[in-house]
Amino acid sequence: MHPQDTPAPTNPAQNGSLQELFSLSGRTALVTGGSSGIGQAMAEAIGRAGAAVVIVARRQSELDRATGRLRDLGVRAASIAGDLGEAADVRRVCDQAAALFGEIDILVNVAANNIRRPMGELTPEDYDLTMRVNITAPYTLGQHFGPRMAERGWGRIINVGSQQSISAFGDSGAYGVSKAAITGLSRSQAEAWSRHGVCSNTVVPGFVLTPLTAPAQAIPGRVEALAARSMAGRNGLPADFAGIAVMLAGDASAYITGQTICVDGGFSVH
Repeated sequence: MHPQDTPAPTNPAQNGSLQELFSLSGRTALVTGGSSGIGQAMAEAIGRAGAAVVIVARRQSELDRATGRLRDLGVRAASIAGDLGEAADVRRVCDQAAALFGEIDILVNVAANNIRRPMGELTPEDYDLTMRVNITAPYTLGQHFGPRMAERGWGRIINVGSQQSISAFGDSGAYGVSKAAITGLSRSQAEAWSRHGVCSNTVVPGFVLTPLTAPAQAIPGRVEALAARSMAGRNGLPADFAGIAVMLAGDASAYITGQTICVDGGFSVH
C-alpha cells in the first residue's frame, strides 16, 4: 500500500461513536430528590441525553412541576411521591418504578436531609432519620435495582455525597457520618457488580446553592466565605452537575467505578 492509499484516521465525531458515548437513548433512569436542586439538574441532563426519567420526592406539587418541565424539554418523564425516610415508601418505589418506562438502567441517589446541629445536641431521632434517608434508602434501592442491572449486563449507579464525605466541618455530625458512608456504598456496589457491567460512583459537590443548603445560606457572610474557599471563586449551582451526570450515566464511564469524584470548583483541595 502506498502512503497515499493509507486510509485517513477516523474522526469519532463524524462517525457517531463520540455521540454514542454520551447518548442515553433507550435507557431509563430513576432519580431520587429529582424535583429540585442537584437532583433536578441531573434528571434534566440525563433526560435530555435521551433517557426516560422517573423522579422521586416527597411533595407531589413539586414533582408535578418538575415532571412538567421535563416533558416540556421533550423528555419522557414520570414521578413517584414518597418519603425515603419511610421503609414502606422505599419499597413502593422499588415496586412501581419499572412499570412506568421499563427496567431501571440508571439509579441516581440524590435525596438527603441535612440536620446540622452541634454533635452533643443531636437526638437519637436526628440520627435515625438522617441514616434512613441518606444511606439506608440508597442502599435499599441499590439492593433492588443493582442485581437486575447486573443480570442484564449493564447499569449505572450515581450516589451523591458531600464535602462531609471527605472532611468534617460546620457541625458535620450525623450528616457527616451518612455522607462518609455513601462513598463506602459506592465502593461496595462497584466490587459486587462492576464485572457484570454495572458501574457505581460517588459525586461530591462543593457548597451548592440549593434548597438543601438554605439554612447555611441564611447565615450572614457564610455564602461569601464559602465561595472564597473555592478555587473557582464561586459557589456551585445545580447546572454544574449536568455534565458529570450524563458522563457517569452512560457508556463514557464504562471504566470508571468505585470512585469518589469531586465536582466542587476546587473546594476540597484548597
